[in-house]
Amino acid sequence: MNRPKMASEKGVPSNSRVMMLLAQLERMNGDLGRQAETARQLTAKILHLIQTQEKSGKEVMSKGSSGMEVILASLENTRDVQTILNILSILTELLTLGRGRRVGVFVSKGGTGILFQTLLSVSKEMPPSEELMLQLHSLLAKVGPKDRKFGVAARLTGALNVTVNLIKQNLQNPKLLLPCLQVLRVYSTNSVNAISMGKNGVVELMFKILSPYTKKNTSLLKVALDALGALLKSKTNARRAVDGGYMPILLALYADWHRNDTRHRHMLIRKGLLVCLRNITNIKLGRKAFIEADGMRVLYNTSTECLPVRTLDPLINTSSLIMRKCFPKNRLPLPTIQSAFSFQLPHVPGSGPGVYSHAPGADLNRFWSCLPTSGGRTTAPSAVRLPQDRIPVDDVVDESDDNDEADTENDTENEEDEKDQPSPNDDIETDLNKLHPKKGPGRPYEELRVYERFFVELSEDFQGFNFDCSKSSTSTSSPFSSSVTPAKSPPRPIIVPTAQALSPKHAPLSGLQKDPPLPPSTSTSTSTSTSTPPPNPPLPNLTPLELENIHVSKDQDKTEDPHIPTTDRHECTLSSLSKTTTEVDDIEKELARVLECVSLDTMDGVVSLNTEHRGLRQEDLSTTRQIQSPLLLGGLSSRRSGGGGSDCGSEGADDETAEGGVLEVPDTALLLPLHDPDLYVEMVKGTLSVPQYAEVAYPDYFGHVAPTFREPLLERIYGVQRAKIFQDIERLIHPNDILDKVVYDLDIPSCPVIEDDGESLKFNSQFESGNLRKAVQVRKFEYDLVLNSDINSNHYHQWFYFEVSGMKVGATYRFNIINSEKSNSQFNYGMQVLMYSVQEAISGSPRWVRTGTDICYYKNHFARSSIAAGGQKGKSYYTLTFSINFKHKDDVCYFAYHYPYTYSTLKMHLSKLEALRTPQIYLRQDVLCQSLGGNSCPLLTITAMPESNSNDHICQFRNRPLIFLSARVHPGETNASWVMKGSLEFLMSSSPLANSLRESYIFKIVPMLNPDGVVNGNHRCSLSGEDLNRQWQNPNPDLHPTIYHTKSLLQYLAHIQRAPMVFCDYHGHSRKKNVFMYGCSVKETVWQSNISATSSDLQEDIAYRALPKILSQIAPAFSMSSCSFVVERSKESTARVVVWREIGVQRSYTMESTLCGCDQGKYKGLQIGTRELEEMGAQFCVALLRLKRLTGLRNHQPLLDLESDIIGSHAKVASSCTTTYVLDEDEPSFLEAIDYSAESNEEEETEAETENTAEVQEALEQLSDSDNYHKD
Repeated sequence: MNRPKMASEKGVPSNSRVMMLLAQLERMNGDLGRQAETARQLTAKILHLIQTQEKSGKEVMSKGSSGMEVILASLENTRDVQTILNILSILTELLTLGRGRRVGVFVSKGGTGILFQTLLSVSKEMPPSEELMLQLHSLLAKVGPKDRKFGVAARLTGALNVTVNLIKQNLQNPKLLLPCLQVLRVYSTNSVNAISMGKNGVVELMFKILSPYTKKNTSLLKVALDALGALLKSKTNARRAVDGGYMPILLALYADWHRNDTRHRHMLIRKGLLVCLRNITNIKLGRKAFIEADGMRVLYNTSTECLPVRTLDPLINTSSLIMRKCFPKNRLPLPTIQSAFSFQLPHVPGSGPGVYSHAPGADLNRFWSCLPTSGGRTTAPSAVRLPQDRIPVDDVVDESDDNDEADTENDTENEEDEKDQPSPNDDIETDLNKLHPKKGPGRPYEELRVYERFFVELSEDFQGFNFDCSKSSTSTSSPFSSSVTPAKSPPRPIIVPTAQALSPKHAPLSGLQKDPPLPPSTSTSTSTSTSTPPPNPPLPNLTPLELENIHVSKDQDKTEDPHIPTTDRHECTLSSLSKTTTEVDDIEKELARVLECVSLDTMDGVVSLNTEHRGLRQEDLSTTRQIQSPLLLGGLSSRRSGGGGSDCGSEGADDETAEGGVLEVPDTALLLPLHDPDLYVEMVKGTLSVPQYAEVAYPDYFGHVAPTFREPLLERIYGVQRAKIFQDIERLIHPNDILDKVVYDLDIPSCPVIEDDGESLKFNSQFESGNLRKAVQVRKFEYDLVLNSDINSNHYHQWFYFEVSGMKVGATYRFNIINSEKSNSQFNYGMQVLMYSVQEAISGSPRWVRTGTDICYYKNHFARSSIAAGGQKGKSYYTLTFSINFKHKDDVCYFAYHYPYTYSTLKMHLSKLEALRTPQIYLRQDVLCQSLGGNSCPLLTITAMPESNSNDHICQFRNRPLIFLSARVHPGETNASWVMKGSLEFLMSSSPLANSLRESYIFKIVPMLNPDGVVNGNHRCSLSGEDLNRQWQNPNPDLHPTIYHTKSLLQYLAHIQRAPMVFCDYHGHSRKKNVFMYGCSVKETVWQSNISATSSDLQEDIAYRALPKILSQIAPAFSMSSCSFVVERSKESTARVVVWREIGVQRSYTMESTLCGCDQGKYKGLQIGTRELEEMGAQFCVALLRLKRLTGLRNHQPLLDLESDIIGSHAKVASSCTTTYVLDEDEPSFLEAIDYSAESNEEEETEAETENTAEVQEALEQLSDSDNYHKD
């Protein structure tokens, strides 16, 4: 070979001793065979210098020095054993220092290949030199981890077989065996090598080296276990280990080391044994062998004994991971994962009525055509129960689902990120044609003219309106207001939450008839009329009740409430209704039983439970209503017979007379300006649900008064998740301790509440927005809860709202919601569930409060079918677990995912908004359309009345910019409705800012886009089983009427050149904190995707950032750093993107509100409440006012500031990282980063979200500082 010429680095003396010796060695490289003795002497001197003088080693390894090349050339050319030993010793000394840099130099010079050649040549000698083999393998063990091609080179050169044979021949020679095993450990990291060695018997060889507890050769055992663990990562080797019967051996070895290592000095050996078990159990055969060898009990017992020692957490975590993985997969305890209810969809031709409104296709119709119907009628919402003996294919867990590709998890309490995550930028839209708004019209104007009647304000001349009279009048009547026409509904009883209520057995439900959807031409109501309610029908016989003398005692001189809507089909304003004296007297007679049990029947007309028809004197004003009752509130007696449902009574009731205690119940109609319990009941009567709910939940009836105290994020207790998982594992270890008693089951239509002996809690979810399908008592104070799928769907389990009663004080109850689907949740980051106590409400605190301890969210052992999981196999459900200590005996408590806001609540609030209207406010309520379930979709118009009917004032009125707001397309995002409530209240307020805002804009508002989903307790879908926020591109008028008609309104505005200035869709986000916005920007999308684009392609007005920027300055919960303006492919059918692209609204947003809390600003560290959400809605309105002033400025400096913000953000992207994507969470990294944006397909848990650079910086800072561990 070519001999390297000695070179020395500038500054290193060329006449230094070691360099001179290396120069001599270089000159001999061509003739080392004949000058072996000289070579021995030279290498010995060099070794001595390097061992005694640190600077000598530095000179050899210094930059520019060719000393390493000379040494390697000498090693390659010599055959003398002593010379080889000297050179190997020199290399060992040189590579010991330098923190890996020197090893890198060695590898770059081809040192690994020369060592392998030397190993092969030495192995040919018989017998091979033990000392040479020891030195070579020691050196290879140092070099191997730094050489990425080490394993491949070892296999190709044959060095792999040399090492394996050497191990086989020296099993009793620990001195040589140790470095050989160290090299073998590196070899095994290559999967091909691992399989090859497995075939060569190396797995069996490793088990020969392992031994029970001993104090000798522990280093050897540790390396052998590391090598075996690496080998067992191969499925082939794992099967070989199982077939060889080594699973019981590993468990016995682990138990032996655990038992004898009392001082925990050999934790690494114990961890090595667990790693071997973990890798074997990655295959199905290994998990089966683990169960058969009683591995669950072994690891459970050993882990339990380790719990008191914090330093043993790595062992406990790995053991927990193995046990969770091997826990037998079970199906959910359900007859089918389809929803307990189904809704018969209308038949829609595959071609549809037109290109803009065709059906999703015949496949959907064929799929739903197999669902049972109710007499073949398609016009009535009907609850169709699936037979228990019919198990559809969608929830069969195939054997292939439990595949060998088990998820690889790390050794922390939670799972690591999914391995199959796509690149975060894969979803960014790169087609520039799709990034620019459409130029042509969407639909012919002839089709859209029918929507003109929803925009009366654009043509109103107010010629018949007396402005002088209106300015001095205090009346709230106006010819420009109309009420939402209630849906026509046949008779049905409504059970009001009271001290005691009838069982559903005593209040049979009658059928509900759905009105056909109203076409746009008839769906608006712009005129007022009066309607006299028919006579009051008799109330049902209440003889089954034991308590007969409970009645409400309010102020007796009230006369009339003009704001009670009728359920009659005729259109009428809320202000036009009145009650006759006879009706009021009749109602008073029945109020003795109102809060005991009232069943409202609307068979012959309207029955009003309003007890405020009598005038309210100022001196009589109070915030309570008195309930005269034989009960003292020491407890609550049963509301439903059969042992189920709410309890509202006292154990001491028998000791009281009928004229007993007087109860002070909070009168929330006075505490909350937009809440009236009796009005709420009226609204419930006009609400249509698939299960035909006949009960009213206490929280919705009493109302919610936001607490004045702060509710901080819950601090997570160390090890809480591990403890919960161990309790789950105990079910398998001690099956006799498990009750497995079903106490509530919606799949039993006749009696969902199971008869009980008083030892179990009682559950109920049969009320508006309720969601709980099944409750199973697993231990005395522990319950597994199963949520219902969205109707006509087999997934979307997240929203819950249910009632619990029959509790005992002093006991800690654990609730496990076992069929959650998302792989992570804010419940792991301080979020708590919400609870509403009826006892607390009666005591004067009617409110939802954050509650629960030991809260965590983790993967469980219930398997998801591949069909339900979007084709992904081996997926599991997740458990949300929390513990509760109830304060009151026999209380009635409600639990919810977030603050409930029902459709009936919306109708009540809209009715009460009428009372806030002054003559200066233009308010109109129209019915946009009927939903699939027959519920009205309200459309509001709010602006300021013109100052007069002069041409100038009328022109200014008509030409005000439009703002279009919508909310609640996803039913489970109740926070969106609370934000909308804040916006509506601000718009209707009398503040100067609100007045300026009304004078500046015309607001068109659809406050609830998915009323059916809200009513029926869905989380994400409508009755069609589809996500309505994925239907904006091509909505179907029959399947998606609310989206179809809302989009039509916007298309009409675009045709008449009056497209909204701002469009905003309110949402909630379950994965992130704070409030933030998603918008649309060509420029920022191009920057994120790094696609080539010309300057003309990037011409864009940057005003789209103005509104979020303003919000970040005035709204304490808003975070600009969480906003994103990137357009993704998966979001092209969402409201935000479609309105931006097709309608041409540049300021098209989705505003996301956290379900959890804030990590910045004024509310940092606090959970969000209704007060903050309503404040956010009001602040959004204030921001619109500032936006108006900003856009009217001639000084463009604010816009230039926005431009610099964008450029600065892009510069950071280019300099700091290749992508702006990081974890969706602002939390440390070991939890899965899954995007749950409202615009994402939540079944596809691999979709990632693009964040802007500031969020990247925040996340990186938090990752570095932490030791613990989208929705459009």
